[in-house]
Amino acid sequence: MSGQPRSVDQSDRTVPLNLRQSGRTPTELLISTRVRKSPYWHLSHAAGCWRATVYNRVYHPRGYVRPEDGGAAAEHEALTKHVTLWNVAVERQVRVAGPDAERFVDYVVTRDATRIEPMRARYVILCNEKGGILNDPVLLRLSRDEFWFSLADSDLLYWLQGVNVGLRRDVAIDEIDVCPVQIQGPKSLALMVDLVGEAMRDIPYYGLLEAEIAGCPVVVSQTGFSGEKGYEIYLRDATLHAEALWRAVIEAGRAHRLQVIAPGHQRRIQAGILSWGQDMDHETTPFQCNLAYQVPRKKTGDYIGRAALERMRAEIEAGRPPFRMTMVGMTLGGKPIDDYAPDFWLV
Repeated sequence: MSGQPRSVDQSDRTVPLNLRQSGRTPTELLISTRVRKSPYWHLSHAAGCWRATVYNRVYHPRGYVRPEDGGAAAEHEALTKHVTLWNVAVERQVRVAGPDAERFVDYVVTRDATRIEPMRARYVILCNEKGGILNDPVLLRLSRDEFWFSLADSDLLYWLQGVNVGLRRDVAIDEIDVCPVQIQGPKSLALMVDLVGEAMRDIPYYGLLEAEIAGCPVVVSQTGFSGEKGYEIYLRDATLHAEALWRAVIEAGRAHRLQVIAPGHQRRIQAGILSWGQDMDHETTPFQCNLAYQVPRKKTGDYIGRAALERMRAEIEAGRPPFRMTMVGMTLGGKPIDDYAPDFWLV
C-alpha cells in the first residue's frame, strides 16, 4: 500500500495521527550532542545494546538480544521468569521544591496531591485546559516541600515553568541530576534485598526509601513499567556515580540470573500499562484511554483542565460522549508479534 490511509476519520484532531511512516531506515542514526547520552549509555553498550530510539531527547536503548538469538522474546522470558535491569535514564526528573510546592503540584495534576504523604509516589496525569493528556509521570513526594516528576516522553519542564509564570508560586522548578534504572521481574525483591538490605521487604507499592548502594545515594520506589514485581532506583548525582551503581547491580544480580534488557513493551501491553506518545497524546482525554479514575469527582483545589473534564464526564453519563474514538484491547490471530513494527499496521 502506498500513500496515506483514507479510511481513518481524523477530523476531530488538530495534529493528525501519523498513520503512515516510511518503513525501515537504511541510514545511520547520527549520535550527536543534539540528543543527550545518559550516564548509563556506554554501560548499556557494554552490556550488548545494539539498537536505540530517542525518548525525551535522550538516546534510549531498545534491544540487547539480537533477533537471531531470540530477540525481544528472549528478553521477555528473562523479565517474566528471572530479573532484569533496564536503563531508563530517559525518565528525566523534574523537581518542584519550595514552600508552595504542594499547592503548585496540586494545581497541575488531576489527582489530589495533598493526599500523597512524604516518601510515597503516585501515577498521575497532567492535562491541558481542553482535558488533553500532556504527560503521565510517576510523581514522587520526597518531603512536604519537594516533589519529583519522573517523566514520560514530553517536555513537561517547560510546561511547569510556563504555568508558574502566571501563578508566581514560591517554588523552584528544575531538572535535576537524578537518573533511574529499573529492576523488574519475579526475582527483583531478592536482588534488591541483596543490594539495600532487609528494609526493602517493608516498602509498600508506590512507597519510597532513601538508601545507599555501593556508597551511592539513591531513592528506591516499588514501581515499574512491566506489570511484574519491580523497583526503580533513582540515583542522585548520577553523572558522578552511574558506573558504581550499575556495576553493583550487575555483580549482585549474578546470583539471580540478572539480564540487562530493553523496557519490556510486550509485557507492559499485556498488563494494560499505557505509553504516552503511543497510546495517547495531548489530544487524548483520560476518558478515551481507561484513565477516568485519574479524574476525581471531588477535589478541593482547582486544577488545569478541570472544567473541560467535568463537562466531558457529564456528557458521557448523559449518553453523549464528546469523542468518537476510545482505546480498546484486541486479541490478534496469526503469527506472534515478536518485534517492533517499522510501520503501522492498517487493520
